[in-house]
Order: sequence, then structure tokens, then C-alpha cells
Amino acid sequence: MTGKERILTTLNHEPPDRVPLIIGQTNATGIKMKSYRALKKLLGGLPGAGPDDAAESERCIYDWPELGTALPDEAVLERLGSDARAVMDLFPSWARERAKSRPEHSPFIDDWGTGNLEIEPGKWYPGIHPMADIKTVAEVESYPWPDMDDPSRVAHVHAEAEALAADGRFAVIGCPWLLFPFERAQAMQGMDKFLENMLLEPEFAQALLWKIEGLCKTLMGHFLDACGDTLDMVKIGDDLGAQENLMISPASYREMLKPIHADLIAFIKTKTKARIFFHSDGDIFDLVPDLVEIGVDILNPIQSGAGRMSDLGLLKKTYGRSLTFCGAIDTQRILPYGTPAEVRAEVRRVIGILGPGGGYMVSAVHTVMDEVPPENILAMCDAVREFGGY
Repeated sequence: MTGKERILTTLNHEPPDRVPLIIGQTNATGIKMKSYRALKKLLGGLPGAGPDDAAESERCIYDWPELGTALPDEAVLERLGSDARAVMDLFPSWARERAKSRPEHSPFIDDWGTGNLEIEPGKWYPGIHPMADIKTVAEVESYPWPDMDDPSRVAHVHAEAEALAADGRFAVIGCPWLLFPFERAQAMQGMDKFLENMLLEPEFAQALLWKIEGLCKTLMGHFLDACGDTLDMVKIGDDLGAQENLMISPASYREMLKPIHADLIAFIKTKTKARIFFHSDGDIFDLVPDLVEIGVDILNPIQSGAGRMSDLGLLKKTYGRSLTFCGAIDTQRILPYGTPAEVRAEVRRVIGILGPGGGYMVSAVHTVMDEVPPENILAMCDAVREFGGY
């Protein structure tokens, strides 16, 4: 099968020739630049393998160096066996130019006014929250929100999507960055402040979430219009879980966030037949039925080291006909600190639980981080071919 055929069969909950592999697409399934350079060096013979070659031969997804996630070369994706390719939006041209021309090591500020600080050379952390002191609905309305109609965000999208569709070998996943309402609200205010406002200023919190959702819909509409009917999956998401539980109560989710997620998904489905790929880290077990109810098709990253998400057998038994699972290869212990043999064994174990009958795509739990040795990246990908056949 081609990668596209393999993934579409899997999404229909039928067994393909082997379990698909998703790596190198989006910031949820990507590879951080340090690990990527080490991987290219290990593979040998590929351009830009050395640490000083990145500026000329290596790019970051979304053209965003501070995010630090590589945009892999096609040769690398083919060697790894990745079955999907991505189409992404960009920051508006003025924001990209401002970021490139700012003084070295100064804060990175995006088009929303949020930003990253360099906490050590080459390491950036979100630390600029322009709405930290805002807590009234009037202030939400008067904030200088970004222009989601700026055509430079998606000017490249149609050509890229059409080229991938014409190639036909790979499933195409649409990956507009956005930050979705819950995460974006935290970026605007800071996590602690926004969670506090959800409890103490619920009217304000709701106004902020719905304002962000409206902006997300505007950009998503332009992005999907540019993609046409080329997409097989659309990646959205909001991180809702922590290591052992949810970040907010199920009741708070159902009252304040579920209607927003439902509205966004319903909007996307008016624009495309692509499957909804929803990303949320952590233990979100209590919310899985809610996500199914509002139209999520693919759940990622199945953080197998977090609370009840570790019970892969229960997830498969309970939701295996409703959801396709993507992820579950542990990035807290196995990938960064295990041996290649342990990585292979983990891939084999997870495929054995989530793979039967289709409905599972192998991927690391979130982005492959800088601590992961390149030998373990290859071990994960090669194990899919070794153990993933039906």
C-alpha cells in the first residue's frame, strides 16, 4: 500500500498491510532540531548534517526557529517511513519579518502579542502574556487582536496541498498552528491567571475563549478553502490533561470548553471531509467520550505514561471502534533513556494492543525531544516495519 492507502484504511478501522507511522508532521508529531541533526548525521550522506549547516539547509516548521521543531527533508521522511505529509500555515509576513530583524536573543513576539524568552542559548520558553492583567469583557473586545484575513498566512497553502495531492503517495494532514482556545487563553494570560479566572471571573473567561475561537475559525476557514479537497486529516487540539488527571474538572470542561470545541469541529466539517485529528497531552481519560461525541476521529498523542491513558487495552476495548489512536510510544522514559532494543520492544507491545483490526497509527507521544538519541528514533520507525504487519 501507499502511505495514503495505509492511513485511509486504518481510519476506516480496517487492517492495512501494516500499521501506519506518523512522524515529522506538526508540532505534535515532529522532531526537535537537535535530535533531527543527530539523526541526519547518523544516517549519513544527507545535506546539513553538521551543527553549523542549519541556516542554509534546515528549516523549522511554521518558519519558527524559536519553536525549535524541524521541518524534515523529504529524504529523511522517506527513510523513516512516514506515511503522511503536512500542509501548514505561517505567521503573517509582517510578523515573520519583525522576528527576523529583531536584535539577537531578544524576545520573540508573535502576531497575538504573546512571546517566548530565551532562557538559555537556543532554548526558548513562553513567558510573555499580554493580557495578564485583563479581566473584563470590555477589555477582551478592545484588545488589538490579530488580523486573520491577512492573505500572507495562507498564500502558499494551495500550491503545497495540490502538489501533495497530485503526488498521491502520502496522506495529507492540514496543520494550522493557531493555538486553540484553552491553550491560547493561557498564552494570553499565563496558565495560573487564566485558570484562576475560569473560577473567579467565568463571564470574562468565556468571553475570552469564544473570542479566540472566532479568530481560529476565521483562519481555519481561509486555510481549508486554500486546501480544497486535498486533506485527509485536520489537526486541532487543546492540552487538557496533566500527569495524573485533568487540568480542569470534567464539569468545567463540559460547561466552558466542550461547546467551543464542538462548534469549531462542526465548522471544520462544513468545509472538508477530512478526519478530525485532536491532540491533547496528559491523562484525559474522563473526557474521551466527550471528544467522541463532538466528532473527534483521531486521538493523539495517547500519553501512555500518564494516569489511566496507560491502560491501552481499556482504551482499545472501549473506544477502538469510535476512534483511531495515534501515538502511545513513550517519550518520558523509553525513547529518551531506553536502549534501541527496549524501544523496539515497546513498539511491538503497543502495536500488539492498539493495532488489531486497524485504528492505530504509530507515533511518539508528542514531539521527539532533544534528549532522544537518533538510534532510538530509527529503532522506533524500523520496528513499525518489523512488527506492524497484518
